[in-house]
Amino acid sequence: MAMEVATPAFAPITSPEINIVLAAAKKASVETHKKNRIQVSNTKKPLFFYVNLAKRYIQQHNEVELSALGMAITTVVTISEILKNNGLATEKKVLTSTVGLRDETKGKMIEIVLAKSAKFDSLVPPVTNGKTPEEVAKAESEAAVEVQEAAATEA
Repeated sequence: MAMEVATPAFAPITSPEINIVLAAAKKASVETHKKNRIQVSNTKKPLFFYVNLAKRYIQQHNEVELSALGMAITTVVTISEILKNNGLATEKKVLTSTVGLRDETKGKMIEIVLAKSAKFDSLVPPVTNGKTPEEVAKAESEAAVEVQEAAATEA
């Protein structure tokens, strides 16, 4: 004799109040993504990729938030220490916590917020898309001359 097991069928959510709450919660989670956050992995990119990316974020946003789970925590701490020891950043906040994972286990997480140091600008040259400051200045002056010539020919 075969035994049949019934599985419950869940009714779809049809209440407009619930849909509004779910939409608001989804929107809030999207807005919490920060432009200056780096989620570090210890297997996807090399260490100095993250160091250089953190420098760029500090330059653009005056601070960077490094976050990692599990085995990548040591990578985040190393990145932070490199930036601090080179005088590029100061530690603003460190947050450690445990988070629930999909398989109902707990994982460790860290977030480190680094702020731009007082001597950052003297140590890191401005971003110039791979050009030297002299090449950038030359390109800017050539562009200004072209604008002046174009204005003169229109007149």
